[in-house]
Amino acid sequence: MKVLIAEDDMTSRIILDSILKKWGFTVILTCNGKQAWDVMQSKEAPRLAILDWQMPEMNGVEVCQRIRKMESSDPPYLIVLTSKDEKKDIVKALEAGANDFISKPYDNEELQARINVGKRMIKLQSELGDAYKALKHEAMHDPLTNIYNRRAIMELLEKEIAREKREKVGLCVGMCDIDYFKKVNDTYGHQIGDEVLISFTRFVTDKLRLNDHVGRIGGEEFLIVANGSKELEQKTMFERICDHVRNSEISSEKGNISITVSIGVARYTGVENADGLLAAADKALYHAKKIGRDRVVHADTM
Repeated sequence: MKVLIAEDDMTSRIILDSILKKWGFTVILTCNGKQAWDVMQSKEAPRLAILDWQMPEMNGVEVCQRIRKMESSDPPYLIVLTSKDEKKDIVKALEAGANDFISKPYDNEELQARINVGKRMIKLQSELGDAYKALKHEAMHDPLTNIYNRRAIMELLEKEIAREKREKVGLCVGMCDIDYFKKVNDTYGHQIGDEVLISFTRFVTDKLRLNDHVGRIGGEEFLIVANGSKELEQKTMFERICDHVRNSEISSEKGNISITVSIGVARYTGVENADGLLAAADKALYHAKKIGRDRVVHADTM
Protein backbone atom coordinates (compact mmCIF):
# COMPACT_ATOMS: atom_id res chain seq x y z
CA MET A 1 0.00 0.00 0.00
CA LYS A 2 1.27 3.46 -0.92
CA VAL A 3 1.55 6.17 1.74
CA LEU A 4 2.38 9.82 1.19
CA ILE A 5 4.63 11.52 3.73
CA ALA A 6 4.65 15.32 3.60
CA GLU A 7 7.24 16.58 6.09
CA ASP A 8 9.58 19.55 5.66
CA ASP A 9 11.99 18.49 8.40
CA MET A 10 14.57 16.20 6.80
CA THR A 11 15.30 14.17 9.95
CA SER A 12 11.61 13.53 10.66
CA ARG A 13 11.04 12.69 7.00
CA ILE A 14 13.87 10.13 6.93
CA ILE A 15 12.70 8.52 10.19
CA LEU A 16 9.09 8.23 8.97
CA ASP A 17 10.27 6.84 5.65
CA SER A 18 12.36 4.17 7.39
CA ILE A 19 9.60 3.20 9.83
CA LEU A 20 6.86 2.88 7.21
CA LYS A 21 9.05 0.88 4.83
CA LYS A 22 9.85 -1.46 7.71
CA TRP A 23 6.08 -1.93 8.16
CA GLY A 24 5.72 -2.88 4.51
CA PHE A 25 4.45 0.35 2.98
CA THR A 26 5.53 1.93 -0.31
CA VAL A 27 6.42 5.50 0.61
CA ILE A 28 6.20 8.67 -1.46
CA LEU A 29 8.19 11.52 0.12
CA THR A 30 7.47 15.22 -0.25
CA CYS A 31 8.96 18.14 1.65
CA ASN A 32 6.26 20.81 1.34
CA GLY A 33 2.50 21.18 0.99
CA LYS A 34 2.62 22.11 -2.71
CA GLN A 35 4.40 18.86 -3.57
CA ALA A 36 1.95 16.88 -1.44
CA TRP A 37 -1.01 18.52 -3.16
CA ASP A 38 0.44 17.73 -6.59
CA VAL A 39 0.89 14.06 -5.66
CA MET A 40 -2.63 13.77 -4.26
CA GLN A 41 -4.07 15.08 -7.53
CA SER A 42 -2.33 12.42 -9.60
CA LYS A 43 -4.14 9.46 -11.12
CA GLU A 44 -2.37 6.93 -8.88
CA ALA A 45 -2.49 9.04 -5.72
CA PRO A 46 -1.85 7.21 -2.41
CA ARG A 47 -4.91 6.21 -0.43
CA LEU A 48 -3.29 7.26 2.85
CA ALA A 49 -1.34 10.45 3.60
CA ILE A 50 0.58 11.67 6.65
CA LEU A 51 0.77 15.45 6.51
CA ASP A 52 2.86 17.66 8.75
CA TRP A 53 0.90 20.72 9.85
CA GLN A 54 3.70 23.28 9.49
CA MET A 55 5.19 23.17 5.97
CA PRO A 56 6.32 25.80 3.47
CA GLU A 57 4.15 26.88 0.51
CA MET A 58 1.05 25.13 1.88
CA ASN A 59 0.49 23.71 5.33
CA GLY A 60 -1.02 20.30 6.09
CA VAL A 61 -4.43 21.69 7.04
CA GLU A 62 -4.66 23.57 3.75
CA VAL A 63 -3.76 20.38 1.88
CA CYS A 64 -6.58 18.58 3.73
CA GLN A 65 -9.03 21.29 2.76
CA ARG A 66 -8.08 21.12 -0.90
CA ILE A 67 -8.25 17.34 -1.00
CA ARG A 68 -11.73 17.32 0.54
CA LYS A 69 -12.95 19.73 -2.13
CA MET A 70 -12.01 17.20 -4.81
CA GLU A 71 -14.89 15.09 -6.11
CA SER A 72 -14.07 11.47 -5.33
CA SER A 73 -16.03 8.32 -4.62
CA ASP A 74 -12.95 6.89 -2.91
CA PRO A 75 -11.32 9.69 -0.86
CA PRO A 76 -7.97 9.19 0.87
CA TYR A 77 -7.42 8.75 4.61
CA LEU A 78 -5.57 11.81 5.98
CA ILE A 79 -3.49 11.96 9.16
CA VAL A 80 -2.16 15.33 10.35
CA LEU A 81 1.12 15.20 12.25
CA THR A 82 2.08 18.21 14.40
CA SER A 83 3.47 19.51 17.67
CA LYS A 84 0.19 21.40 18.25
CA ASP A 85 -1.88 19.56 20.81
CA GLU A 86 -4.49 21.98 22.08
CA LYS A 87 -8.12 20.99 21.64
CA LYS A 88 -8.80 23.91 19.30
CA ASP A 89 -5.96 22.73 17.03
CA ILE A 90 -7.32 19.20 16.91
CA VAL A 91 -10.78 20.55 16.07
CA LYS A 92 -9.33 22.77 13.33
CA ALA A 93 -7.53 19.85 11.70
CA LEU A 94 -10.57 17.57 11.82
CA GLU A 95 -12.85 20.29 10.48
CA ALA A 96 -10.41 20.79 7.62
CA GLY A 97 -10.96 17.18 6.60
CA ALA A 98 -8.32 15.20 8.49
CA ASN A 99 -9.38 11.72 9.58
CA ASP A 100 -6.90 11.60 12.46
CA PHE A 101 -4.42 13.72 14.38
CA ILE A 102 -1.10 12.66 15.92
CA SER A 103 0.94 14.92 18.16
CA LYS A 104 4.73 15.11 18.08
CA PRO A 105 6.74 13.52 19.52
CA TYR A 106 4.78 10.42 18.56
CA ASP A 107 5.09 6.90 19.86
CA ASN A 108 5.85 4.37 17.10
CA GLU A 109 3.30 1.87 18.39
CA GLU A 110 0.59 4.53 18.49
CA LEU A 111 1.54 5.68 14.98
CA GLN A 112 1.35 2.12 13.68
CA ALA A 113 -2.00 1.57 15.38
CA ARG A 114 -3.46 4.74 13.86
CA ILE A 115 -2.14 3.89 10.42
CA ASN A 116 -3.70 0.43 10.74
CA VAL A 117 -7.02 2.09 11.56
CA GLY A 118 -6.60 4.04 8.33
CA LYS A 119 -5.90 0.83 6.40
CA ARG A 120 -9.06 -0.78 7.78
CA MET A 121 -11.14 2.28 6.92
CA ILE A 122 -9.75 2.34 3.38
CA LYS A 123 -10.51 -1.38 2.96
CA LEU A 124 -14.05 -0.91 4.25
CA GLN A 125 -14.55 2.11 2.03
CA SER A 126 -13.38 0.15 -1.02
CA GLU A 127 -15.70 -2.74 -0.21
CA LEU A 128 -18.63 -0.37 0.19
CA GLY A 129 -17.71 1.31 -3.09
CA ASP A 130 -17.59 -2.02 -4.90
CA ALA A 131 -20.94 -3.03 -3.41
CA TYR A 132 -22.48 0.28 -4.51
CA LYS A 133 -21.16 -0.13 -8.06
CA ALA A 134 -22.52 -3.68 -8.21
CA LEU A 135 -25.94 -2.57 -6.98
CA LYS A 136 -25.98 0.37 -9.39
CA HIS A 137 -25.09 -1.92 -12.29
CA GLU A 138 -27.80 -4.37 -11.27
CA ALA A 139 -30.37 -1.59 -11.03
CA MET A 140 -29.56 -0.33 -14.53
CA HIS A 141 -28.99 -3.55 -16.48
CA ASP A 142 -31.12 -6.39 -17.74
CA PRO A 143 -30.05 -9.54 -15.85
CA LEU A 144 -30.24 -11.80 -18.91
CA THR A 145 -28.54 -9.75 -21.63
CA ASN A 146 -26.47 -7.41 -19.40
CA ILE A 147 -27.47 -4.36 -21.45
CA TYR A 148 -29.48 -1.39 -20.17
CA ASN A 149 -32.92 -2.21 -18.80
CA ARG A 150 -36.03 -0.23 -19.72
CA ARG A 151 -35.64 2.32 -16.95
CA ALA A 152 -31.98 3.01 -17.70
CA ILE A 153 -32.34 3.33 -21.49
CA MET A 154 -35.31 5.66 -21.04
CA GLU A 155 -33.33 7.85 -18.65
CA LEU A 156 -30.48 7.90 -21.15
CA LEU A 157 -32.88 8.89 -23.94
CA GLU A 158 -34.16 11.81 -21.87
CA LYS A 159 -30.57 13.00 -21.36
CA GLU A 160 -29.77 12.64 -25.05
CA ILE A 161 -32.84 14.67 -26.03
CA ALA A 162 -31.71 17.42 -23.64
CA ARG A 163 -28.22 17.30 -25.13
CA GLU A 164 -29.60 17.36 -28.67
CA LYS A 165 -31.51 20.53 -27.91
CA ARG A 166 -28.24 22.18 -26.90
CA GLU A 167 -25.75 20.74 -29.36
CA LYS A 168 -27.77 19.72 -32.45
CA VAL A 169 -25.56 16.67 -33.10
CA GLY A 170 -28.30 14.46 -34.55
CA LEU A 171 -30.41 11.96 -32.63
CA CYS A 172 -32.64 9.06 -33.59
CA VAL A 173 -34.02 5.93 -31.97
CA GLY A 174 -34.57 2.45 -33.34
CA MET A 175 -37.27 0.18 -31.94
CA CYS A 176 -36.23 -3.42 -32.60
CA ASP A 177 -38.39 -6.55 -32.40
CA ILE A 178 -37.16 -10.09 -33.09
CA ASP A 179 -39.43 -11.58 -35.73
CA TYR A 180 -41.54 -14.59 -34.70
CA PHE A 181 -39.80 -14.89 -31.36
CA LYS A 182 -42.79 -16.66 -29.83
CA LYS A 183 -42.27 -19.40 -32.40
CA VAL A 184 -38.66 -19.79 -31.19
CA ASN A 185 -39.86 -20.31 -27.61
CA ASP A 186 -42.63 -22.68 -28.68
CA THR A 187 -40.30 -24.74 -30.89
CA TYR A 188 -37.12 -24.86 -28.85
CA GLY A 189 -38.15 -23.90 -25.31
CA HIS A 190 -37.53 -20.84 -23.18
CA GLN A 191 -33.92 -21.74 -22.34
CA ILE A 192 -33.01 -21.66 -26.03
CA GLY A 193 -35.12 -18.52 -26.32
CA ASP A 194 -32.90 -16.88 -23.70
CA GLU A 195 -29.83 -17.90 -25.69
CA VAL A 196 -31.36 -16.28 -28.77
CA LEU A 197 -31.95 -13.03 -26.85
CA ILE A 198 -28.34 -13.02 -25.63
CA SER A 199 -27.01 -13.69 -29.13
CA PHE A 200 -29.25 -11.03 -30.65
CA THR A 201 -27.89 -8.52 -28.15
CA ARG A 202 -24.37 -9.41 -29.24
CA PHE A 203 -25.31 -9.03 -32.92
CA VAL A 204 -26.64 -5.53 -32.22
CA THR A 205 -23.78 -4.31 -30.06
CA ASP A 206 -21.28 -5.55 -32.67
CA LYS A 207 -22.66 -2.97 -35.11
CA LEU A 208 -23.18 -0.04 -32.76
CA ARG A 209 -20.85 2.92 -32.85
CA LEU A 210 -19.02 4.32 -29.84
CA ASN A 211 -21.74 6.78 -28.79
CA ASP A 212 -24.74 4.52 -29.45
CA HIS A 213 -26.63 2.62 -26.75
CA VAL A 214 -29.07 -0.28 -26.61
CA GLY A 215 -31.50 -1.39 -23.93
CA ARG A 216 -34.05 -4.15 -23.51
CA ILE A 217 -37.48 -2.62 -23.02
CA GLY A 218 -39.62 -5.76 -23.13
CA GLY A 219 -39.46 -9.50 -23.83
CA GLU A 220 -38.01 -9.42 -27.37
CA GLU A 221 -38.11 -5.66 -27.87
CA PHE A 222 -35.00 -3.50 -27.77
CA LEU A 223 -34.37 0.23 -28.10
CA ILE A 224 -31.32 1.71 -29.77
CA VAL A 225 -30.41 5.34 -29.07
CA ALA A 226 -28.12 6.67 -31.80
CA ASN A 227 -26.60 10.11 -31.69
CA GLY A 228 -23.87 12.36 -32.95
CA SER A 229 -23.74 11.60 -36.66
CA LYS A 230 -25.20 12.44 -40.02
CA GLU A 231 -28.61 11.03 -40.90
CA LEU A 232 -27.20 8.83 -43.69
CA GLU A 233 -24.70 7.18 -41.32
CA GLN A 234 -27.46 6.39 -38.83
CA LYS A 235 -29.66 4.88 -41.55
CA THR A 236 -26.75 2.74 -42.71
CA MET A 237 -26.12 1.52 -39.16
CA PHE A 238 -29.67 0.21 -38.75
CA GLU A 239 -29.47 -1.53 -42.12
CA ARG A 240 -26.17 -3.14 -41.06
CA ILE A 241 -27.79 -4.44 -37.88
CA CYS A 242 -30.70 -5.91 -39.81
CA ASP A 243 -28.35 -7.56 -42.32
CA HIS A 244 -26.03 -8.87 -39.61
CA VAL A 245 -28.88 -10.50 -37.70
CA ARG A 246 -30.24 -12.09 -40.88
CA ASN A 247 -26.85 -13.49 -41.91
CA SER A 248 -25.79 -14.81 -38.50
CA GLU A 249 -26.62 -18.19 -37.00
CA ILE A 250 -27.08 -18.94 -33.34
CA SER A 251 -25.51 -22.19 -32.18
CA SER A 252 -27.55 -24.13 -29.63
CA GLU A 253 -27.82 -27.67 -28.30
CA LYS A 254 -30.83 -28.10 -30.60
CA GLY A 255 -28.98 -26.99 -33.71
CA ASN A 256 -28.29 -23.71 -35.44
CA ILE A 257 -31.05 -21.11 -35.32
CA SER A 258 -31.54 -18.20 -37.69
CA ILE A 259 -33.57 -15.12 -36.79
CA THR A 260 -34.47 -11.78 -38.34
CA VAL A 261 -35.35 -8.41 -36.84
CA SER A 262 -37.72 -5.61 -37.75
CA ILE A 263 -36.67 -2.06 -36.84
CA GLY A 264 -38.69 1.13 -36.72
CA VAL A 265 -36.60 4.31 -36.71
CA ALA A 266 -37.64 7.82 -35.70
CA ARG A 267 -35.44 10.88 -35.92
CA TYR A 268 -35.64 13.70 -33.39
CA THR A 269 -36.74 16.92 -35.09
CA GLY A 270 -36.53 19.25 -32.12
CA VAL A 271 -40.11 19.14 -30.90
CA GLU A 272 -40.75 15.58 -29.68
CA ASN A 273 -40.43 14.41 -26.13
CA ALA A 274 -39.24 10.88 -25.34
CA ASP A 275 -42.73 9.40 -25.49
CA GLY A 276 -43.45 11.06 -28.82
CA LEU A 277 -40.19 9.83 -30.31
CA LEU A 278 -40.87 6.28 -29.14
CA ALA A 279 -44.43 6.41 -30.47
CA ALA A 280 -43.12 7.36 -33.91
CA ALA A 281 -40.53 4.58 -33.85
CA ASP A 282 -43.13 2.08 -32.66
CA LYS A 283 -45.45 3.06 -35.51
CA ALA A 284 -42.63 2.55 -38.00
CA LEU A 285 -41.88 -0.84 -36.41
CA TYR A 286 -45.52 -1.86 -36.77
CA HIS A 287 -45.36 -0.90 -40.44
CA ALA A 288 -42.18 -2.97 -40.91
CA LYS A 289 -43.98 -5.97 -39.45
CA LYS A 290 -47.02 -5.36 -41.61
CA ILE A 291 -45.16 -5.23 -44.92
CA GLY A 292 -43.10 -8.38 -44.41
CA ARG A 293 -40.72 -8.05 -41.44
CA ASP A 294 -36.91 -8.38 -41.63
CA ARG A 295 -36.45 -4.76 -42.58
CA VAL A 296 -35.89 -1.19 -41.42
CA VAL A 297 -38.65 1.37 -41.78
CA HIS A 298 -38.06 5.06 -41.08
CA ALA A 299 -40.94 7.08 -39.68
CA ASP A 300 -40.23 10.05 -41.95
CA THR A 301 -40.62 7.93 -45.11
CA MET A 302 -44.01 6.47 -44.27
